[in-house]
Amino acid sequence: MRITIEENAEATALKLEGRIVGPWATELARTWSELAPKVASRKLSLDLRNVTYADTDGIQVLRSIYSQTEAELLASTPWTQYLAGEVRQDSADFVDEEA
Repeated sequence: MRITIEENAEATALKLEGRIVGPWATELARTWSELAPKVASRKLSLDLRNVTYADTDGIQVLRSIYSQTEAELLASTPWTQYLAGEVRQDSADFVDEEA
């Protein structure tokens, strides 16, 4: 899994690539715990467009981040749209963007 963080004065983007499973889900949680204080009132987007799989641990970490921030979820494929729905715990309100 690859995590890329892009920040500016108004927003933070967390771009995720690959599989969010097992130890990588733990690493994402650790990365988020370090990043969360810096995000504060800035808008957060979670770019899921290049995620290829997430296990239950990965989905739980994404749900935790989303519940704290109501981040914008970027999805482009049926799989990433499904994942965005799982993170939101519904199947609506994601941003459909081509990579």
